[in-house]
Amino acid sequence: MQFPLQRLTSRAIWLKIHICLALSAGFFFALMGLTGSLSVYREELDELLNPQLVIEQPTGKRQSLDKIMMAVHAAHPDRHGSWTMEMPRSPQGMITVWFDKPRETFFELYAPLMVSVNPYTAEVVASRFWGQTVSTWVLDLHTQLRLDGFGWNTVGVLGLLLMVSICTGLYLWWPGWRGILSVLKIRYNVGMIKLAFDLHRLIGLLSAPILLLLVFTGVNLSYPSILETLAGSSGMEHGETGRNIISTAMPNNHPVGLESAEFVARGPFPRAELRRVTTPAGESGIYRINLRQSAEINQRHPYTTVWVDRWSGQIREVRNPSGFTQGEIFTTWIWPVHTGEAFGGFGRLLWFVAGISLFFLYVTGLLHWLHRHGKVKDREISFSGLRPLWYRLQASSYRKGLMLFKLTIGLLQQARLYAPIFIKNGKTFAQWLRLIIINRQKRLEK
Repeated sequence: MQFPLQRLTSRAIWLKIHICLALSAGFFFALMGLTGSLSVYREELDELLNPQLVIEQPTGKRQSLDKIMMAVHAAHPDRHGSWTMEMPRSPQGMITVWFDKPRETFFELYAPLMVSVNPYTAEVVASRFWGQTVSTWVLDLHTQLRLDGFGWNTVGVLGLLLMVSICTGLYLWWPGWRGILSVLKIRYNVGMIKLAFDLHRLIGLLSAPILLLLVFTGVNLSYPSILETLAGSSGMEHGETGRNIISTAMPNNHPVGLESAEFVARGPFPRAELRRVTTPAGESGIYRINLRQSAEINQRHPYTTVWVDRWSGQIREVRNPSGFTQGEIFTTWIWPVHTGEAFGGFGRLLWFVAGISLFFLYVTGLLHWLHRHGKVKDREISFSGLRPLWYRLQASSYRKGLMLFKLTIGLLQQARLYAPIFIKNGKTFAQWLRLIIINRQKRLEK
């Protein structure tokens, strides 16, 4: 008879847990991985599907915040209350103006109105509701399965189950020190099922650390109160605006405008980057200016905040991340780590691949289980048919290499002519390359 501890460490027990989790919740794990990968590039996906949101050739100076807000009010005269202006992260981007609770989606968990405004012309380009665009629909599917509050809690529970699944997978993978090299091998000539299982084990091992980090941060985003209790922080969850500060000054006929409020807010942080401006709501409302200091890890939702009274023009309160406690600093890392922006472009790409790996692990694991139960037959895999293709690729690579070399030389020659003009006008590399190719095609047509 086995002791309880021996039974707990039995491989058969952990295998049953791993299989049960995969069969019951594996589809949702794969769905969370795929939608999370797409959401890593949510802004890029939105611009790809809506090219009108990209300013190809930015010209002139940006319009004042007051003029942009006037254009938004003109487009939506019946929407009264607070608006939040989010600054673009590139010269080609739009200013997004948010209205949190529009009447059309008032009873949904989160479905604000998003108004895209050209910062150079103050033209309202698009007005859309969150959840009704492809990128926001995918993100809602990732965060709450499109089920509002119930789905939000369900995703949190799925995250905990995924963490258990990953840990059991690692336990089942461990072969002991002597067998490590054997389980790292990929067997190509043993059939489709065994090859899929080898890839399942290897990719599961490589992606496990990143997936555990993503699950941990995701669960904390689903249940921010748990992290606040452990870290000793309050009002620090993602999207939290901080304290609710109201104006105590006497209303007058000379309220402070948006540009003036921004100028005042920059006083304590002259080198900070403006990220968001929230307009007052009602007579007791107050400006909330969100800035980003260079040391802040969170780029889209920084924590540097200045509250400016619109009647007196004075700073009412300042929130400076440099004075945060260790627990509060830890909390500020949760969102940028989960989205990958904390690690730059390479980090986002790595996070994208990790999300895709969840789908791959589900498919290969399910394939292996179906084979063991006689539902799927194994098949031989032969790579001999790919050898002629490989040889042709080798033969053509030399010719293509020469063509690429000649093209590079031509582009460098054109760069001598266009580089000074594009540097002066602030063009991007993509625009520079596109114009060179267009001009080259025109010359060839002639």
